Amino acid sequence: MDFIRNFPAIAILLCLFAGIITSGLKQKAARILNTVLICIELVLNGCTLFYTVITGEAFVYVMGKFPAPWGNEIRAGVLEGMMGFFFCVIMLLSMLGGKKKLFDEVEESKMSLYYVLTDLLLSSLLALVYTNDLFTAYVFVEINTIAACGLIMIRQNGRTIEAAVRYMIMSLLGSGMLLLGICMLYDLTGHLLMSNIKESVQLIVAQGSYRVPILVTIALMCVGLAIKSALFPFHAWLPDAYGYSTVSSAAMLSSLVSKGYIFLLLKIIYRVLGFDVFKNSHIIDVLFVFGLMGMIFGSLNAIAENDVRRMIAFSSVAQIGYIYMGIGMGTKAGMVASAFHILSHAATKSLLFIAAIGLTDVSGGSRKFIELTGAAYRNKWAGVTFTVGSLSMVGVPMFSGFISKLLFAQAAVQNHAKMLPALIVLAISTILNAIYFMKTVIRIYTPVENTPYEKITFKDMKLYAVILVCFIVLNVLLGISSQPVVDLIEQGLSMFA
Repeated sequence: MDFIRNFPAIAILLCLFAGIITSGLKQKAARILNTVLICIELVLNGCTLFYTVITGEAFVYVMGKFPAPWGNEIRAGVLEGMMGFFFCVIMLLSMLGGKKKLFDEVEESKMSLYYVLTDLLLSSLLALVYTNDLFTAYVFVEINTIAACGLIMIRQNGRTIEAAVRYMIMSLLGSGMLLLGICMLYDLTGHLLMSNIKESVQLIVAQGSYRVPILVTIALMCVGLAIKSALFPFHAWLPDAYGYSTVSSAAMLSSLVSKGYIFLLLKIIYRVLGFDVFKNSHIIDVLFVFGLMGMIFGSLNAIAENDVRRMIAFSSVAQIGYIYMGIGMGTKAGMVASAFHILSHAATKSLLFIAAIGLTDVSGGSRKFIELTGAAYRNKWAGVTFTVGSLSMVGVPMFSGFISKLLFAQAAVQNHAKMLPALIVLAISTILNAIYFMKTVIRIYTPVENTPYEKITFKDMKLYAVILVCFIVLNVLLGISSQPVVDLIEQGLSMFA
């Protein structure tokens, strides 16, 4: 049973080695290896989650057997295992859901490269989840950035190249600020392992020294990760990056990449700084305000869009705002709500991108709303799935989005100082969500006579339909069986602390 302690390290290294091997394979072999790899990662992370739940405690794996402070460590608890497992589920469904479209969007000569980038992306996400070393986290942040940028621009057209350049510039700005924060922490504490840094930071704060450097360090790391996760007003790169990349890339980028950065921020709050130190810095109030603004302005931009994929992309800005609002509340309930919304948004946003491509394919490839009229009748599977995702985003009961908003509302009630603005913006955002998502649902279910487009049946897209059903089941499970997930999140956060 203790052999499972090796699984997080094996999972990260396996992805890196798979990327090297894939670079020398042809298209079909690379695709098969990628699918097998993700399935293996699913098992490894599932076993890690099971082990930490059964034992009831986190464990540390020392890389190379060198002790702290010289060694590099991997730490796995309930929350890490759950995030790693969930990320693998979403990546598998996203890759399979966009498989058929991928051949049209990417040149055959670059297909192997696409799978190499996917392997690197998964390795960096798992490293961000499991690493207990702050500098190692930074290294994999950069690997994540490069892989994500490659996934955006591998579809060669003017918009994706422009989007990739914009993404790289903003992302490197965020990475630079994160690195400056890490350097200052190392200068103050002399450590890079998260647990050692926390001990030193607690001692420094207790002595009342280095108040300004600590405050600047917290601000740099928070703003750096906020830029990389597209928190308002640092979201300008997001619509084009998500809207014009391949459908699998859009699903993975919106669901996983930004969530990896947010999860790293949670680790920094709990395992590097200490929750009380972070809360007393008042940076938390800035994140709260930006989160509220993102919820409103992201939705307003989505309403103004006439392109269905860019509309879904702008919706991500609003949903990232939800997560930062929860973090900004400065309570355990707010953190639980944010952690749950990471899962909920990942499951729903990837669902929407995968379903949207099915609707545009039966509309002459057009993403304009006028062309999508009646698309749900031409592709019934995609229409039903998009409707489920829309209802989840609005917060209709039985779907994961409802549980997220319920948790945020409960967290707001427990924080009297921030209760009123949180509840008001939560209500306004829900109304705005209903406007642009229900508008789209009505559009795709509006009958149209003498349509020039052909209908698609289950026989034409068996794998795609199965993936859509899996997405729906995942969303509904999070909506009707949320309590076990919430319990695991609370247990994981307790292990963090």
